[in-house]
Parts: sequence; C-alpha cells; structure tokens
Amino acid sequence: MHDPQTALARTAWRTLASRPVYENRWIRVREDQVELPDGRTTIYGVVQCSGCIGVLPFLDADTVVLVGQYRYVARDFYWEMPTGSVNPGESETAAVQRELAEEAGYVADRLVKVCAFHTSKSVLDETANIYLAEGLRPASRPADPTEFIEVRAFPFAEVVRMVERDEIKDAMTIVAVLHAARRRG
Repeated sequence: MHDPQTALARTAWRTLASRPVYENRWIRVREDQVELPDGRTTIYGVVQCSGCIGVLPFLDADTVVLVGQYRYVARDFYWEMPTGSVNPGESETAAVQRELAEEAGYVADRLVKVCAFHTSKSVLDETANIYLAEGLRPASRPADPTEFIEVRAFPFAEVVRMVERDEIKDAMTIVAVLHAARRRG
C-alpha cells in the first residue's frame, strides 16, 4: 500500500512570505507563511542564530576542563564545556580559541573538529560545531562581562559518568563527550 504522506516526505516546503517578529544581537525570530508538499499552507516560526561552537578541552589524556554557570532559561547551575557563537567574519577555529580563552583561560595548540549538528531541527536555525582541544596553555583574555563562570578540571571518566547520570544537560557537551569517549575506544 502506498502512503501519500510517505511519498511527500522528501518534498521541500515552499516559503510564500516571511516577516520579522523580533531581533537582538543574539537571535532573530521570523514567521513564515509556507506551502506544504500537499498544497496546504501554514505558518512556521523560526528562531535564527549565528553559528555556534563548543570545545571540549583536554588538559591531558585523562583530564578535561569544564565551566560551570547559572543558566537563566534552565534556572539552575550546570557544568558544560566552553561554548559560544561565531562572530561575523570570524572563523570557527578563531571562535573556538576565543571562547576557550574567555571562559576557561586557555588556548589550544591542537583543535580537532568532531562534528556539526543542528541543535534543534524544528524551530531553531542553528548549527553547532564541536571541537576537541589539546595542548592547552594558559591564556589571559578578558571574560565576557555578562558571564559569571567557575572553571574546574575533571577526570574524563567522571565527565562520561556525569553524562550517563543525566547531570550534564547541555546538548553540545553531551555530543562532544560521547564523541571523545568513542574515539578513545
């Protein structure tokens, strides 16, 4: 039996109109009028962000640096890897080094990109680029004035357990930790 929904699963939706709803320096929200594959129309809200990066910094083969901070939206303190946005005209690796220095106080001799993924494919237009960092050296760079961060070294095995125990909530950190664990064998 041929399912009409399945037949249209790969058909692109068509944007008929788009209007901005809200904008600040971090996000833009728009509402699109779209035509579905079967010809019906609907509205679709989209939150657009610039590209973002996350970096899991290894002090040595068995130790990583995490940053902890209160997350306003989640209303709690969480441990995560340094993350941030890519500024206009900035390369991903420059953004990684900047965020690593601002948040954790290090620069890396070696960066390895492990993946890129959509942070939320349904309403958020954002791609996260995940890196591992090695060969860390202390760096002095002014912190972002809107961030209040605690920096701590953790055994990598403990960080994997923190992911398994559902203590680390940040998607980019979870992805990076699982990629790093897989690479280790």
